[in-house]
Amino acid sequence: MTSFFAAEAWLPEGWARDVLIEADGAGTITAVTPGAAPGDARRMGLVVPGLPNLHSHAFQRAMAGRADRRGSGTDSFWTWRIAMYAVVARMNPDSAEAVAAMLHAECLERGYTHLCEFHYLHHQPDGTPYAAREEMGLRHIAAAERSGIGLTLLPSLYRHGGIFGAEPNPGQRPFLNDLDQFMGMMAALHRHKGPRVGLGVAPHSLRAVTPEMLQELSDVWAGPIHMHLAEQRREVEECVAATGLRPAEWVLENGLVGPRWVFIHATHLDDAEVVALGQSGSIAGLCPHTEASLGDGTFRLPEWLGVGGALGVGSDSQVCLDPAQELRQLETSQRLALEQRSVAATDAEPHPAGLLYRRALAGGARAAGAPIGAIAPGLRCDLVELDSDHPDLIDLSADAALDAWVFGPGRGVVKTTAVAGRVLVEEGRHIAMPAIRADYTKAMRDIWA
Repeated sequence: MTSFFAAEAWLPEGWARDVLIEADGAGTITAVTPGAAPGDARRMGLVVPGLPNLHSHAFQRAMAGRADRRGSGTDSFWTWRIAMYAVVARMNPDSAEAVAAMLHAECLERGYTHLCEFHYLHHQPDGTPYAAREEMGLRHIAAAERSGIGLTLLPSLYRHGGIFGAEPNPGQRPFLNDLDQFMGMMAALHRHKGPRVGLGVAPHSLRAVTPEMLQELSDVWAGPIHMHLAEQRREVEECVAATGLRPAEWVLENGLVGPRWVFIHATHLDDAEVVALGQSGSIAGLCPHTEASLGDGTFRLPEWLGVGGALGVGSDSQVCLDPAQELRQLETSQRLALEQRSVAATDAEPHPAGLLYRRALAGGARAAGAPIGAIAPGLRCDLVELDSDHPDLIDLSADAALDAWVFGPGRGVVKTTAVAGRVLVEEGRHIAMPAIRADYTKAMRDIWA
């Protein structure tokens, strides 16, 4: 039995004081008691549920900050992909595992407690499969075991290089599987599921799979399904040219929507698509810093919230690993576009940080397919303690403290992070960071040699 005592904790019914949180040996919360005495529980200050990171490409941590020099002509998402393929060509299983472990540790230090890994780097640089086709997936699981983070591994089905059947380019060779090969890999990975490791599928995008592959995958897989959708205007134009429909129109018309579907980015939606997709129960997987970095565009947040759309946030290309900063970028990008403040707030919920954090908890937990997202009995004991002595949080509590964490200038606000009842971050530092960082440093020097 593990127990924590929070001076203040955010529970499903709202903020509460003097909260005793008890968990069993498997890290599942067994009891949450406000107004309790601490006893011998570990004492904490202001505690919130750990946030799920619903979209990550871990290997891109190795190129974050190294792909922003302007090339000749106009830089775009499509030119950035060329730089990404160059990094892919330098990766191997050892470096991929080291980079992923570093990413996981950094995410934990900033308040993410679960990561959905949209995993499409499957093979050797020339496209030759490893002896075990699931080798690179197993390395993500090994990295999660080392870091302690919760993981939903989302192997990506990727076969083509353009809308519905175009041939892939050479840089995409490490990503490619046909459907039979992919399902064989999924069967092998299924044996490695565990209390903190779940499994979903990720047809990469309408650019990478055929309608037949997408339909068959949807028919045979009952868990979470993640897919990039309508990220770039060019993608929308190519889909219209190939099918007569916009990407969101196409998935709606073909019935490939609903509560188990997570559409990453969903940037370019028209009015009808926002309503239909938002009301379908599908989740918008938003990565505001990556979307800004790649020049994707601005998500239609007010309209999505207005129809009750579900959402979560992720780190994607790893240019930002801080969930509070992702929520800030989500809100402030709207302020720039609409020339107003507190766009996500309502009269009933006047604190935008609290509203967005609550939505991201619920959407992220569903996207992960894991028992997480709140401090409540039956869920995994994932806790984040904010440092009440941090200059930005002095004398603040509850929603005001959340606002300060998300919109304030400081870093290092996360003091403690626990996953499944195990404390992994102490005083803002991951307990295994020195060794993880040493391996990451070696991997980076090998990659960039």
